[in-house]
Amino acid sequence: MKAIQYIKGDATSPDGSENKIIVHVCNDIGGWGKGFVMAISKKWKKPENEYRNWFKSKEGFELGKVQFVQVEEDLWVANLIGQHKINKDENGDAPIRYNAIEKGLEAVSDFAKTNNASVHMPRIGCGLAGGKWEMIEPVILKTLSNQDLKVVVYDF
Repeated sequence: MKAIQYIKGDATSPDGSENKIIVHVCNDIGGWGKGFVMAISKKWKKPENEYRNWFKSKEGFELGKVQFVQVEEDLWVANLIGQHKINKDENGDAPIRYNAIEKGLEAVSDFAKTNNASVHMPRIGCGLAGGKWEMIEPVILKTLSNQDLKVVVYDF
């Protein structure tokens, strides 16, 4: 089992010579325009374009699904749908869906193993999605670190 490595830095510029996956959380309503996605779009247009096309197609576009978009020879962006809508619901619950994050990270784990890749991310689900890191971290440990994958979390 590997621990999560925490570093100060930019998650859109992951370190390492191996294949890498940048994971971030998307909503299930096709919205892209606030938070970490802005840093992704500044660097690459393809993840946003692919996400919007996926949303329009409706094919498998649902909570817990992940779209892997290759942006460089050794780098993919994982658009993980782990947020229901963009605002708190009528019960005051945040948009984060922990079960969808877990399901998505299981897909990331499989993809990382297949492509011999490390996994990089900001503190996913803890920004606009309103999630709590103490809920997300154990899911990352279970789905990625316990699978012997290198995981790096970036604090900007």
